[in-house]
Amino acid sequence: MITLGDLRIHFINDGVTHVDAGGAFGLVPRVLWSRYLQPDDDNRVPMMNLNLLVEAGERKIVIDTGLGRKLDEKAVANWRIERPHGDLIDALARLGVQPTDVDLVIDTHLHSDHSGGNTILDDAGNIRPAFPHAEYVVQRREYEDAIRPNERTAATYLLYNYEPLYKSGQLRLLDGDVELAPGVTGHVTRGHTPGHMSVQLESGGQHALFVCDMASYAVHFERLAWMTAYDVEPLVTLETKRRWQQWALETGALLIFPHDTQRPAGRLTHDAKGKLHVVAEPIEFA
Repeated sequence: MITLGDLRIHFINDGVTHVDAGGAFGLVPRVLWSRYLQPDDDNRVPMMNLNLLVEAGERKIVIDTGLGRKLDEKAVANWRIERPHGDLIDALARLGVQPTDVDLVIDTHLHSDHSGGNTILDDAGNIRPAFPHAEYVVQRREYEDAIRPNERTAATYLLYNYEPLYKSGQLRLLDGDVELAPGVTGHVTRGHTPGHMSVQLESGGQHALFVCDMASYAVHFERLAWMTAYDVEPLVTLETKRRWQQWALETGALLIFPHDTQRPAGRLTHDAKGKLHVVAEPIEFA
């Protein structure tokens, strides 16, 4: 947990998946990316599913919900997910937070590894909200793309993660940048998807940014040309990162990356050669 002015930020590891490196690094040659992350024998690399619990006054805010608990055996095998300490809900329980205590859930986007924990299956096999008293929010453009997936996105946009919430009125659609709570602002960071959102945290003159998949790993943020093969608009991702790199340098913000197992958080600076570098900061997970 870290304190940012009046905000308390808890880091939660919903699990580590193992994905093909071609997805995680796209066009970047293996000889380059393997300096930072070694693949296994199947050319898979680890990706953490990092979620946040932000306490803003009495409000409890969850940012992204991971893969959730609805995975069948095939999905577990495909993701090769490791959860030695449980999932998001288990971590919240260790913090003394029950699902009914959560006031707001911010979906940065609706890919299944970020929104799968929005809903759960009850004992009768019915889809229910995982956080029954919370308001859920996502960008309108993201929702519109997610309810009409195409051949490329159908495997990750799974309707049962979000459509029931919209139909019940529990999911609110956003139109652009918006302050969601004091010191908590959602910013459209287009590129990974057209409706992708990052979350800025600011209090007491201190800044942090849940970068999300604008840069899945810290190295993606350091290098404008490096991005995942999952990005729908890669050249837009590049320009989005350029703008936020400058913001990060100006503010000295703590940057939080959703999938990096080695540098999940750090600050952007210049190294001795003048190149941009994210200096890792130690964090503790719930």
